[in-house]
Amino acid sequence: MDQAQLRVFLAVADELHFGRAAERLHLAQPYLSRTVRALESELGAALFHRTTRRVELTPAGRALVPLARELVALAGRARDAVTAAAEGRSGRVRIAFAGPSAQVYVGRLARAVREDHPLVDLDLVPGRYGATAMAALHRRDVDLVLAWFVEPPAGVRSRRIVEDRCVIALPTGHRLAAGAEIAPAELWDEPLVGLPESAGSMVRSQLVGRCQEAGFTPRFVQSAPDSWTCMALVAAGVGLHVTTAGAVEHMSLDGVVVREMAGELPAVSIHLIWRDDGDPVLRRVLDTAERALPG
Repeated sequence: MDQAQLRVFLAVADELHFGRAAERLHLAQPYLSRTVRALESELGAALFHRTTRRVELTPAGRALVPLARELVALAGRARDAVTAAAEGRSGRVRIAFAGPSAQVYVGRLARAVREDHPLVDLDLVPGRYGATAMAALHRRDVDLVLAWFVEPPAGVRSRRIVEDRCVIALPTGHRLAAGAEIAPAELWDEPLVGLPESAGSMVRSQLVGRCQEAGFTPRFVQSAPDSWTCMALVAAGVGLHVTTAGAVEHMSLDGVVVREMAGELPAVSIHLIWRDDGDPVLRRVLDTAERALPG
């Protein structure tokens, strides 16, 4: 029992006339009649009562009608789904990101993808910072990355979305809060809070490098899983936290002051990063990102 047989059966069931059904399907009537007989033979039951004056459905034919419509519709949906996926109009794109500033751009992209490609699912994978996000991309655990880097990563495609600068958050009343700027050397022996080293944060990596250039290793007293927790720890007086100016715009600063870094750390940028695999659905999302995240 194939789709062609079911379509012929449904046309005859609708018209209750072999000639009109043949015209409707643009088929020769003898071919249509042979198709119905073959289906009846396969099912082992007559589907129509035929006389010289009329055609009627048998009880078996009436039972088949709703199931045949369901099967034909399901086959149509299957064809549409396959075509949409092949053309990139449907599918799934997984995007890794981290931090409050990156989340703003993820939100913009998600809204634009929903508007442009309603059949595309954008799976959000939070908590992935620079190095860990790139590792996930290379493992093919994700398809897109929004992460901070000083320079675009090698071996992948990327586009810079926005450039930002590093700043330092201190508890209100801290001795260094009186100045407008804080030099890395002033962080000697200061307690710091930050993301775990294993998170692969580019900002943390830059801070460590600058402090080592000043002759000391920064003293991290507490790790936190995300920027919001880091800021809460700063407000509680646990330590200082180096982040980006864009990030602090989206976080509560109760009990916190933000100061510039003297001899500022190298500028960091959020990059949109992907593998150039020719995936059609990823290509459509990237085209949408050109509009939603113009850079």
